[in-house]
Amino acid sequence: MVYAIQWLRSLVFAGQAYGMMLLMAIAFTPWALFDRRGAFAAVHAWTGWVRWTASWMVGLKSEVRGPVPEGEVMIAAKHQSFFDIIMLVSVLPRPKFIMKAQLRWAPILGWYALRIGCVPVDRGKRGAAIKAMVARVKSGKQEPGQLIIFPQGTRVAPGAMREYKVGVAVLYEELGSPVVPVACNVGVFWPRRRIYRQPGLAVIEFLPVVEPGLDKRTFLETIEREIETHSNRLMAEAGFALPGHGAE
Repeated sequence: MVYAIQWLRSLVFAGQAYGMMLLMAIAFTPWALFDRRGAFAAVHAWTGWVRWTASWMVGLKSEVRGPVPEGEVMIAAKHQSFFDIIMLVSVLPRPKFIMKAQLRWAPILGWYALRIGCVPVDRGKRGAAIKAMVARVKSGKQEPGQLIIFPQGTRVAPGAMREYKVGVAVLYEELGSPVVPVACNVGVFWPRRRIYRQPGLAVIEFLPVVEPGLDKRTFLETIEREIETHSNRLMAEAGFALPGHGAE
């Protein structure tokens, strides 16, 4: 019975969240069409709304730890569910993503993503896309902001293993940009492709900056160690039993 009630609450929460997305998208579109600040205002308003309604509708509170980057940096983030994206966008001043090319056609999300400066990447041509991205940034055509990239390339369920891709290291080396790793435990509460939302405290944590100058291999090893270690700690805090570790 408890599960059924929480599932229904989760369904209502999801419905109102996507309904509000549509309403806010319509309301902010005139401003966003002529000024990117309107697009950023829209995504900040909606992500803030989702975090707030999640806290009382399904009991999923959210917390951001560590200093939030404000300058021109790369964000190398652990990606477990849509909610970690929502939390990142809610606090970063000028977030932009390297995203799957298919998402550009997603209703509402696709147009707003392009408007805030997100870069669609064809997975089948990722090397060429990264080179193009580097060229666009170096030429000054890309809007300044916090460039978010998921080093593992996609969502990874809590406790699952997936290699860290070389693309983030190429961007780091070519752009000479500082990188802020981000850990999270969000997938424990907001699983992929499921309606049910688990009550609890979802956390993303901005970790110490990795400065330019490392070689690609050392950089990848560094961010993987930092992100995975701290994500495991956050998941253990949430009561998730990591494979081979047991509950803490």
